[in-house]
Amino acid sequence: MAGAIARALRGGGSQVGIAGAAASRSISGNHPLHEQLERELARLKGAEAALLFGSGFAGNTGAIPALAGRGDVVYSDALNHASIIDGCRLSRATVRPFPHADLAVLGAMLAADGRHYRRRFIVVEGVYSMDGDLFPLEALVSLAHAHDAWIYLDDAHATGVLGASGAGSAEHWELAGEIEVTLGTLGKALGVSGAFVAGGATLREFLLNCARSFIFTTAPPSALAAGALAALAISRAEPWRRERLRTHAAQLREGLERLGGACDARLPPGERPGHIVPLVLGGAERTVRLGGRLAERGFLVGAVRPPTVPAGGSRLRITLSAAHTPEHIDALLAALRDLLPGA
Repeated sequence: MAGAIARALRGGGSQVGIAGAAASRSISGNHPLHEQLERELARLKGAEAALLFGSGFAGNTGAIPALAGRGDVVYSDALNHASIIDGCRLSRATVRPFPHADLAVLGAMLAADGRHYRRRFIVVEGVYSMDGDLFPLEALVSLAHAHDAWIYLDDAHATGVLGASGAGSAEHWELAGEIEVTLGTLGKALGVSGAFVAGGATLREFLLNCARSFIFTTAPPSALAAGALAALAISRAEPWRRERLRTHAAQLREGLERLGGACDARLPPGERPGHIVPLVLGGAERTVRLGGRLAERGFLVGAVRPPTVPAGGSRLRITLSAAHTPEHIDALLAALRDLLPGA
């Protein structure tokens, strides 16, 4: 991947050889590598087309307001990312939050609203970044169909991780073609930066002309598109990386459960085959202190506190990688065993 970026920066072949695009894609910042990457991302997601954005935040704050507006309603999971919340606010649609992953409450809201709104959108994440749990998409699709609603799926933390080919949540739940709009990022499993929205060809054309965060911003550097293409090729050719990641996650969760009796930290419940493993400690000061002590021992573990999580919900967010080894995980567990009682 690094080699692909370096070649693009040097201007090898038809590649530009500059670090920045200099303008928006609609003016002079477009490049064949952008279009090639969009085709490959659409292929990954099993969609007709995809459109690149500068970041996941830009994707959500551009696509949601472009799709929803006055007279529409957006049902938003209570634990959705800040970029989704801001996108919903910018849309000027009616926003109706529902308790996290509570399909019974969501179904009652959809039924009670009847035909009061022009269009309905349900916005959820495939994998929630602070708890690491999966949204039950299979049941959501049935509910959305019954109430004539579109699903907008932020698949940032599932893309490249879930599913046999790394296509994400829809592949994991075997829901090919059932999600109307999917956002994915390039800055997590794919290791570069940027994001994309995938769906129908008409959706791409609409967002290209109506999503303000796409139109009025400099295009992502073509060198990063080259890096993302290389990352996609690696992800496709080396599925063992995803299997190793799941094995690591299982090892860590089992170790933390054994450790639970020795401390008051807890793992949130729910289905979590992914790579995000949170350890809820409660107090912000304690969490930051423990994160610092782990850093002193060579472990980079995010100490997450309000406003990212609610008061009393501060946690260590342990994010695993296929590059880790079982020995790394054992060493982290040993460090936690030493530090947690007095943290």
